[in-house]
Amino acid sequence: MLSFTNKTFDEIEVGASVTVSRRLSVNEVEALALVSGDVDAFHLATHEEGPHGEGVFAKAVGAEAFISGLLARQLPGPGTTVLAQDLRFDGSLTVGDEVSATVTAKEKRPDGNLILFDCRVRLGERNLISGTVLVQAPTRRIAYSDVATPQLVLRHNDAFARLLKAVQGLPPVITAVVHPCDRDSLLGPIEAAKRGLITPILVGPEAKIRAVAQAEGVDLTPYTIVPTEHSHAAAAQAVAMARAGEVEALMKGSLHTDELLGAVVPSATGIRTARRISHVFVMDVPAYPRPLLVTDAAINIYPTLEDKVDIVQNAIDLAHILRIEQPKVAILSAVETVNPKIQSTLDAAALCKMADRGQITGGVLDGPLAFDNAISEEAARTKKIVSPVAGKADILLVPDLEAGNMVAKQLQYFAGADSAGIVLGTRVPIVLTSRADSVRTRLASTAVMALVADSKRQKLAPA
Repeated sequence: MLSFTNKTFDEIEVGASVTVSRRLSVNEVEALALVSGDVDAFHLATHEEGPHGEGVFAKAVGAEAFISGLLARQLPGPGTTVLAQDLRFDGSLTVGDEVSATVTAKEKRPDGNLILFDCRVRLGERNLISGTVLVQAPTRRIAYSDVATPQLVLRHNDAFARLLKAVQGLPPVITAVVHPCDRDSLLGPIEAAKRGLITPILVGPEAKIRAVAQAEGVDLTPYTIVPTEHSHAAAAQAVAMARAGEVEALMKGSLHTDELLGAVVPSATGIRTARRISHVFVMDVPAYPRPLLVTDAAINIYPTLEDKVDIVQNAIDLAHILRIEQPKVAILSAVETVNPKIQSTLDAAALCKMADRGQITGGVLDGPLAFDNAISEEAARTKKIVSPVAGKADILLVPDLEAGNMVAKQLQYFAGADSAGIVLGTRVPIVLTSRADSVRTRLASTAVMALVADSKRQKLAPA
């Protein structure tokens, strides 16, 4: 996390200067705004790249982001307004180039608090950009604390932006937040409440919840607290509230997933339905042109064929809620042919036939499919696979939890995917958050939950 404090017009002297330098990666050449941390509009051009970024280049005009970042964040800093610029551009950048940018106060004009800056972006001894920028400098101190340098990833499909837009205008979901007794598990639902996504009811040890709130400067006055002794009691109380219809959703706090699901599962006191409980990751993968649902990577360890029927139907139903009209389901295995020695291929064949007979509805199923030909049309063509699903999957049904967890985590950490998670097959949707989740991920998970809850409302509404 970074903090930025500006320098006012009176504090800046002619000759004051600041320089930054950076060696460029593939992503930075593709999105030069990341170099400066400035995510304003920028000009960028790229050509075909090799497997390691060979051949990718950006025109020098893209490096203007260096200058805007320096002026907006460091000198003068927050509160600066760019009024005019006279810049010359020459050359291009490629992966591995080390670029430096410098802005220097050249002239001060008291009438209007204007400062003319000499600006240069250099690659070795060569000027990529040179010229001047006229700004109106701030006259009072402005500090931005805890400002994170944004990670800008080029995306074919911003699924999460569409999710957050889809829930705008929906009534907030009354949500039991179970044992929110650490910073992340309390601030996440509070942020969702501020955005109008949920009305949180905080269930857990009241003293611990209030201590976290006090440490983080959070006012709990607007929110209801249902006190319990410990996390087990919090899980039981929240599930009882859901069973009684007092809340529309559950959100996991700082307790273990098994602890929460232990209260959810019992037939007599829990909130199971006739369906198998399962988890779905809704993933926004930068290199994939559509949202990707991965199931089940969190609950069912070694699902049987019977379990998989419910798991895939839960995912199809969620896809419909997410406005994917006829989701394409790829049933994953290690190979594309049915092999009696590989159980997942037998399950895939059976699931496809069950879909043909109407035992699974609402989607198009195919399998077994290996991961590559499930998500790559080129891979499917190379292997001569003719399928309405291959290369166009909306849903990946994994063989077991281990495979699913590895697929999801690899997409997150190798491919830069964002992932929202939801538990289905229960009377109310359940959000399972992780301590590693970003604010964006937490909000996206809450948005998915809100859409599921709203769908349940619509079904219960009188005709």
